[in-house]
Amino acid sequence: MDYNHAFADSIEALKSEGRYRVFADIRRKCGSYPTATYFGPNGESDVKVWCSNDYLGMSQHSKVLAAMHEAIDTAGAGAGGTRNIAGNTHYHVELEAELADLHGKERALLFTSAYVANDTTLATLQKLLPGSVIFSDAKNHASMIAGIRNGGGERRIFAHNNMADLERQLAEFPYAKPKIIAFESVYSMDGTIAPIQAVCTLAKRYNALTYLDEVHAVGLYGARGGGIAERSGVLDRVDIINGTLAKGFGVMGGYIAASENICDAIRSYAPGFIFTTSLAPAVAAGALASIRHLKTSSVERESHQERTAKLKHALRNVGVSLLENPSHIVPVMIGNPVHSKQITDALLSDHGIYVQPINYPTVARGTERLRLTPTPLHTDADIEHLVEALAALWSACPMNEAMKRAAE
Repeated sequence: MDYNHAFADSIEALKSEGRYRVFADIRRKCGSYPTATYFGPNGESDVKVWCSNDYLGMSQHSKVLAAMHEAIDTAGAGAGGTRNIAGNTHYHVELEAELADLHGKERALLFTSAYVANDTTLATLQKLLPGSVIFSDAKNHASMIAGIRNGGGERRIFAHNNMADLERQLAEFPYAKPKIIAFESVYSMDGTIAPIQAVCTLAKRYNALTYLDEVHAVGLYGARGGGIAERSGVLDRVDIINGTLAKGFGVMGGYIAASENICDAIRSYAPGFIFTTSLAPAVAAGALASIRHLKTSSVERESHQERTAKLKHALRNVGVSLLENPSHIVPVMIGNPVHSKQITDALLSDHGIYVQPINYPTVARGTERLRLTPTPLHTDADIEHLVEALAALWSACPMNEAMKRAAE
């Protein structure tokens, strides 16, 4: 067996399809976001970042940076171990209490990422509820799919945001059988928003737990940044909420918020929690400062929505095909991996604009796209520059008609 040749062949297969991923070498400029330094083939240059999930720019906020500096000076760099062995610090305790309050739950539990939180929790729930069935939205994130599969139990896939299909499948099982409905609030590639109230109504009717991923909504929606469930007034109806500290809150890490018993059971049984070194104290401190700020400040959320609406309007005006949605996600539909890469390469090299193409398996083949993420820190001039560049590339692209069809 020529192992090296096998790996080389697998990489070549990606390149032949036009979906081999190339990482841009950038370094964000603290205090100047969304500006970053690009280390390209012709040396260093400034670029504007248009694809970050640092939706509100909180990674640059003075309160967050000050809290992280203070934590480093107070506690040092690392946590020192798992939460079970020396890695449980007062920073983690405070952060979990703040997250539980944010979501109106009895308790929260920290993980190193929202991916790990989803994978670990969904797998462990199936072990704790023998014979359970998980009902998963067709467009759920890869981390949710991994957790559902790793749990080894029975799973059903219902059509995206389709309550009739969900109810049809729920009705096939006895009322007493353990059931979990796993879904997201904001779907990050299409920007669709789940009908959370309707899901909760079905969950009550058919005796199911609700597991809601609010990763692309926490910090961004609701009076205090509690997500779509808070905005919809249904926090008390959702059993388990998954969230991240790495997007709206601008730092790193993931969590679940739920009842005391659910969090304690996951804490006690989940390998992905038990055997993982805890978040660094400085990271926890930064996230804590970010959450506390966004609980009382709506300025960032309001500006974020205004910037999103302005960008969408400007792109429509120049004929760029968008996948319309009610959220802050701005998908520019391309429909071909090669052309997606060509457009993003040209944006970077010729216009100083950094966007990564989104290809399979993140999205289905034939729906390749650019995923633009405006922030409160993008100026009118930034938006104008991006729109002008995209309009020029759009008019020159031979995939123009295919793009329009992909957006329909």
